[in-house]
Amino acid sequence: MKAVIMAGGRGTRIAALSKDLPKPMLPIDGRPILEWELGSLREQGFTEVLITVGYLAPAIMDYFGDGSGCSPQTGKPFGIHIEYFVETEPLGNAGALFRIRDKLDKDFLLLNGDVMFDIDLRRFAAFHKAHCGLATLFTHPNGHPYDSGLIIADGDQRVTQWLTKEDARPQYYRNRVNAGLHILNPELLQGEIPVGKVDLDRQILKPLAGTGKLVCYDSPEYVKDMGTPERYAAVCADVHSGRAAARNLCRKQKAVFLDRDGTINRYVGFLREPDAFELLPGSAQAIRKINELGWLAIVVTNQPVIARGEVTEAQLEAIHCKMETLLGKEGAWLDAIYYCPHHPDKGFPGERAELKIHCSCRKPAPGMLMEAARRFNIDLASSWIVGDGSRDIQAGKNAGCKTALLCADVVPPKLEQDWTATSLYNFVGQVLCGKKEL
Repeated sequence: MKAVIMAGGRGTRIAALSKDLPKPMLPIDGRPILEWELGSLREQGFTEVLITVGYLAPAIMDYFGDGSGCSPQTGKPFGIHIEYFVETEPLGNAGALFRIRDKLDKDFLLLNGDVMFDIDLRRFAAFHKAHCGLATLFTHPNGHPYDSGLIIADGDQRVTQWLTKEDARPQYYRNRVNAGLHILNPELLQGEIPVGKVDLDRQILKPLAGTGKLVCYDSPEYVKDMGTPERYAAVCADVHSGRAAARNLCRKQKAVFLDRDGTINRYVGFLREPDAFELLPGSAQAIRKINELGWLAIVVTNQPVIARGEVTEAQLEAIHCKMETLLGKEGAWLDAIYYCPHHPDKGFPGERAELKIHCSCRKPAPGMLMEAARRFNIDLASSWIVGDGSRDIQAGKNAGCKTALLCADVVPPKLEQDWTATSLYNFVGQVLCGKKEL
């Protein structure tokens, strides 16, 4: 698969730092950001690259050449074949694609030249191939979904809505943001070549929402642009500390599996509507700290109300949208939500017979944890499950996790849990941070 890197913009928001350099040449740990991108591509077998250049193009072309030379910084071969397209006038972030479409006869990876990423590109490509869309977006949660564009998808990861910042949004929503990495089918570039600037998101991709041809690949891996001096500084720190590399799903991940009711939100019996959902004090701060420490935050919850016919999947989605919205307002996010809709006991009015089964996902069975481990390459032995009941503790033990029981009793139940805390906030402070307060 070829890769196309858009590296022609001026980077006006970060111009004070770039000075006489195009933004893709800003150094990260001594090497241009574009060199980091090319290195990641080469290591994963992407050796044919097209780079579109414009502003201060010679700085890029002279440094990398055709890719057959060596890095001036490390002395190591680039090991990649590079072609260029030079924009003689600004074409937006997609206009150049139409000018090079004769070189793109198969699905291709599209990147921005000012984005630091460390992701398993082969997983991304395999997902795209399996879903047979015209375009696949790399999406992830972030700490400020309230002022970000949102991607809304169905259960098969088909994008149903693309909400840009200026679009009206629902009261509650999933924290899913386009990260700026794409795999595209060249069919999108057919027809007349547009005149002037072309906006990739608004003119090419957003119109595909609701057609079944636009798919999103959710991943917690590291992707961050350098649009402002503050974000550039954050990228430098994350790369230098190893935080960026640690999130790549080719490496083992650590997770905190979270029960929902009584752990994140107040327990009110069977929760049936968003209005009854209320975050527990400190839970958003605790999850934000889990995010900051580099652990995955994954909800695993039994929802027998689905099998009992008391809540539909759409109503459960609305509850989870409220949970993600409230967490997002506090700068926290969940990397995934798993729920078991089954219930083995029969005899409820309106129950759904097809869901009245014994399954491998209902806690204390470990199915949800095992599925998350497969999807995110999680080291279960290094991970925790946190919950307020025996089912949570036993599910963790069945999966091989460490276990934490939330209990306010002076003498907590003896469930053979590894840790006991009064709240999720206290667990994170005591265990993950090693202190009593965050």
